[in-house]
Amino acid sequence: MGRDRAARRQPSSTSDAPATGGARSRTTDTGLAELVPDRDRPQAFSLLLDGAPQSHVDLADPTHLGFEYQRRLGHLVDLAAEPGKPIRVLHLGGGALTLARYTAATRPRSRQQVAELDGALTEWVRAELPLPAAWQIKVRGADARAVLERAPEAGTDLVIADVFSGARVPAHCTTLEFAALASRALAPGGRYTANIADGGSLAFARSQVATLLAVFPEVALIADPAVLRGKRFGNLILVAAHTSLPIAELTRRTASDSALGRVEHGRELAAFTGGAAVATDERAAPSPAPPPDTFRHAGR
Repeated sequence: MGRDRAARRQPSSTSDAPATGGARSRTTDTGLAELVPDRDRPQAFSLLLDGAPQSHVDLADPTHLGFEYQRRLGHLVDLAAEPGKPIRVLHLGGGALTLARYTAATRPRSRQQVAELDGALTEWVRAELPLPAAWQIKVRGADARAVLERAPEAGTDLVIADVFSGARVPAHCTTLEFAALASRALAPGGRYTANIADGGSLAFARSQVATLLAVFPEVALIADPAVLRGKRFGNLILVAAHTSLPIAELTRRTASDSALGRVEHGRELAAFTGGAAVATDERAAPSPAPPPDTFRHAGR
């Protein structure tokens, strides 16, 4: 789901070699990280943090995006510029660097910066799931918002926020002020996208849409229809910009995916907010905790 944690623990590891064979685990700065092999793809692994799925990486094919939410973020990488053209990307939340790998593979020479609070996790991921030396991916061991605050004005084509503390989006990365920082970082024509999680009445998701609409004139949401109906807890992808979004192509790509998805935009999305309040630094709350057993069989 992506993540960004605040608590600190002493790191330890069960292995220092690149991941092969069975599951591996390590207690990092912020929790228990596990790499679980994919039974169907010999060089693919799921990263779990304290039992919650975060990333899926296939070392043999970095263009393969195993998680539904990652494929939807991948669509936005694909639509950020002409095919193959290098772009500048700021990833807020690192995990196993899945989207950074995807961008580097599909858009060679792209310049990418990743904010990942857990330095021990990054060190372990680099050792277990190595990155090609030619890829221009720089990882900063810092809080996502702190990195966003220092990002050059108009210096990024795509900001991807996949920031989770455990299985929840931390409050300081959900606010009007946070969205304004993302807006400031975007180059003309750039886009901001965020992965969030919600369920039930979708109060958090409605507030997040209202918050982005207070900063950006163009906002869209992508999610499983069952999540939008409150039937299950799951991921929702938000995308925002100051210029028109490629709604038709985004809808086509979402519809062609193996997982059901729907794109909301315009009047329907404005109605979706239902009058929800804009989140601010003064009164923001983290996303809701997932129901018990949501990740019972995650990655296994």
